[in-house]
Amino acid sequence: MRQLRSKGSTKRVKLVKKVRKVAPYLAPVVDGVEAAQDLDVTMQTLSPSSSQTRCLVCKGGKMLCGKSSCPLLHRLYSFLKVKPLLDRTDLEGSSPPGVFVGRFGWPKVYAGPLVPPVIGDTSIYDSPEDWMYLDLNQILEYRYSLVRGMHRVSVHEPEQSGRIIDDTRDMTLSSGPVETEVLFKKRPRRPLRLDSEVQPMGPSAMLDKFVLGTMKGHKRLERAYEDRDLKAAPAVVDLYNNDVNLTKITRAFSMGSFGIGGNRRMVPTRWSITAVDSTVGRHFRAQVKEHSFINEYRVYEHNFLGDHFKILMSPEAWSYELVEAWFPGTSWNPSGRHVGICSDWEPHKGRTTYASIGGCYYAVRAMTTEHLAKERRQASVVVLRESRPSHLMPLGVWKCREIVREALRQPYLRFDTREEAIRYMMSGFRINLQSWIDGGSLLARQLYQRRLTDFVA
Repeated sequence: MRQLRSKGSTKRVKLVKKVRKVAPYLAPVVDGVEAAQDLDVTMQTLSPSSSQTRCLVCKGGKMLCGKSSCPLLHRLYSFLKVKPLLDRTDLEGSSPPGVFVGRFGWPKVYAGPLVPPVIGDTSIYDSPEDWMYLDLNQILEYRYSLVRGMHRVSVHEPEQSGRIIDDTRDMTLSSGPVETEVLFKKRPRRPLRLDSEVQPMGPSAMLDKFVLGTMKGHKRLERAYEDRDLKAAPAVVDLYNNDVNLTKITRAFSMGSFGIGGNRRMVPTRWSITAVDSTVGRHFRAQVKEHSFINEYRVYEHNFLGDHFKILMSPEAWSYELVEAWFPGTSWNPSGRHVGICSDWEPHKGRTTYASIGGCYYAVRAMTTEHLAKERRQASVVVLRESRPSHLMPLGVWKCREIVREALRQPYLRFDTREEAIRYMMSGFRINLQSWIDGGSLLARQLYQRRLTDFVA
């Protein structure tokens, strides 16, 4: 739980997160209880909710919410483009491939393929690694084009759940798009919700029949699936180290394709993303701790769709913090009057509880540790995220991951002192340094805690 503070104001209100553990299956899926503690994903609700009255008065023209354009109209235009193609119970299309495993009702959930009404190379429809420089409307069109087929399944029996789930799992082991035929029990429906906090998703319907066309398997994914003596965590790391991207790994992970034979479980998509990010981050973090410190203060930065990220790396032992500042009118601070700040961090030895920020914490950690491990260096890392009103809606954890990945690809700015580096970072932000310090933990320690080296001449 963190406090909110705006620039030039001393008034504070609380950003409330209610947390309940809902992931008891993780211990057998990943490599041991210690890893499971790091991945114990939680349900989160944020307060307060947005006002519908304001939307009725605005009608997308007056921008009363403070955003640069109306997120509801963006959703409407993107949804209407694909809606005429989906007004039937049968569908032929090339799946990217994509799958979705729900979380409600766990351990009995709805799972199935994601299929667009398009034949051909549809890989980009479910490939966030390629979305960095796309505009919002194009990303929404990809999201809404993927029709979700739903089939009720127990997560404890991924390989005894029938032909539909078997074919869906096989599809995730493909090296590219797969032509499919889908028959729904009813026409796919998903009313357009006037709620700017809900992540965009295409229509859905219960599956009656699902038929795969010919497909070419991905050799490394198939090898990991067939090895029933290989634990899930080593499988994930090995695949990523051999250039299999995180989206493909997550799909297969969510369908229960990895792990010791008797311990394999299907994992809801939302949780599998965090599990894969955390597993990769833990692997690279162990390597980073073995290397020597960087020899300067570095600042990396990148902006995309209203999110402004700056990364400070200091020549110290590994530690990590992510601090997020949400302006009024943004997704998780829709009707607030002050900037909302929340953060989580870990010392050199790591953490044993789930980060309250959620999946972004692990996505960003995975990218920063990978960068340092490849460079064979160690550093303390503080990541600051400023989400401004031009951040129109949540698009998924992938956005944080890819912004940070892109920032780390760019040349960094070098500084001789921490003060110089922080002064530069603040010059590009709208909120002041004291607000960042009040909202975080590690940054304050670095600025104010004295070290033995400070007393050495």
